Amino acid sequence: MISVAKPILKQTNPRSSSHRQLLERKIQLNYRRNLKQDHTECLDQAAQRFSYEACRDRYWQGEKFSLLYGTPLWDGATEEQRRILNHLYWVAYYSQIISAEIATIYFNQTSAAGLYAHEGIRSICDMLDLESSQERSHINAFQTVARQVEAALFDRPLFSYPMRGPFTETMIFTDANKLQRWWKQLQLQAFGLLAAGNTFLACQYFTVRGLRTLNGKLVQHQLSQFCDGDAPIPSQISHYHFMDESFHFNSSTLISQDVISELPRPTAFELNVANL
Repeated sequence: MISVAKPILKQTNPRSSSHRQLLERKIQLNYRRNLKQDHTECLDQAAQRFSYEACRDRYWQGEKFSLLYGTPLWDGATEEQRRILNHLYWVAYYSQIISAEIATIYFNQTSAAGLYAHEGIRSICDMLDLESSQERSHINAFQTVARQVEAALFDRPLFSYPMRGPFTETMIFTDANKLQRWWKQLQLQAFGLLAAGNTFLACQYFTVRGLRTLNGKLVQHQLSQFCDGDAPIPSQISHYHFMDESFHFNSSTLISQDVISELPRPTAFELNVANL
């Protein structure tokens, strides 16, 4: 059984005791609820059961979430071709999400190292460990579906790719040149190193993570609505992923807005890095 720590945030700013207690309750509530509804087992089972042949005759999300939707090519496509375009949207969308989640696993850990340096917030680090484990389950499910679909349709990858590190460009088809990609990798490596030893910068990462998650939720909420009792497995995976990410967004909000308020005032260097 996973135990939940009961932290006592040490006061470093002139904030009231009631404010700290409220923050502790919010952190615990988010962590406990995420533990209770964790969809890792559901995602792993769905990935194991997935067979493209068994669900290729059904839509996996609404028609508008299809490649080429609304174009003359879509208008002239047969019903079978439209279903394939619907499936390819799913594959393309979640293949790109994989890159972001690989980076999330890394920065969850470097940021947790920076956060753990501050007294009394162990439960936040436990919460991030759970989320990283969930991200690995998400990646496995997305890859399983994408690889089967592309093998059946193209006999080679089109949108998916082999596993990559957290510093690689997250866009599948990017127009960045070699120098730009190198500079971006250097920036990410430098921030990971700094955040691992700095609580303020560790919190700032979750501002970026929260914005990215919110942007994704605008689409993922609509994809998750296609899941019913007899939904195809990719639709179920969309739903389970959205449910997990809802708690991840709550974590980002708590850390970037509430936890950071318990820290000493940032130095000029910390402010400069955060603004960069």
